[in-house]
Amino acid sequence: MDRLELHRLAYASEVTAAAGDSDGRVKAAFAATPRERFVGAGPWQMFTPSGYVDTMSDDAAVLYQDVLVALKHEAGINNGQPSLHARCLAALALEPGEQVLHVGAGTGYYTAMLSLLVGPGGSVLALEIEPDLARKAARNLAPYGNVSVRHRSGSRGPLDACDVIYVNAGATRPLDLWLDALRPGGRLLFPLTPNSGFGAMLLVTRVSTRRFDARFICRAAFIPCAGARDDATAQKLSAAFRRGDSENVRSLRRDTLPDASCWCAGRGWWLSTAAGD
Repeated sequence: MDRLELHRLAYASEVTAAAGDSDGRVKAAFAATPRERFVGAGPWQMFTPSGYVDTMSDDAAVLYQDVLVALKHEAGINNGQPSLHARCLAALALEPGEQVLHVGAGTGYYTAMLSLLVGPGGSVLALEIEPDLARKAARNLAPYGNVSVRHRSGSRGPLDACDVIYVNAGATRPLDLWLDALRPGGRLLFPLTPNSGFGAMLLVTRVSTRRFDARFICRAAFIPCAGARDDATAQKLSAAFRRGDSENVRSLRRDTLPDASCWCAGRGWWLSTAAGD
């Protein structure tokens, strides 16, 4: 095992330590995926609470920390925080053979992990709206035979039926086309976010044709998802997250009037603190 592989293994252990990765498959995916392939040549810019800072070295070992690395710093687009994605990948509980849609794939780092988790019998469709990032993702993911990359928005249809949708851009609502694309037992995980401050990753599971279980996984802040935002709902979300009771959410309701269990409501959907019907 070479030096970078040792760094990668230690990093994989660190970022998955609190992820709920019960079988170690997410840890193995992090350990097997070279981050330097997906973030370009160093030195790099890393995001900190005080802004971006330049790394003092182009040694790829510096990438194996729980930090965001800039992909397009002028647009605030980063290779996201590894521990957040580790928690999300564990929560999705991907199975070999599943079909996955990755919205906002960036340059493909976490797409590669999705590929490993569903295995050669599964498939991953990666969508990226930024043309330069889509080109880089296609190049970076060329060795992954079960991945296809398209330069297009993930907020417009049509979408093929799939088992998992993983969205890496902030939305103010679960889009109907995402929910409708889920097969029974399918999971949608996306950042439900207000216009400023933190939102959270919402995991929605399609239990049956009309029933959707829902729960929040962890706090999150992402760049906006074009076509999946509106200011009125963003204001409602700000108020809901300020209450500090998001852990009580249990289900997603569609096309019904909210009742006393409503945590937050948008047009045609609402989150409930009661279990699904």
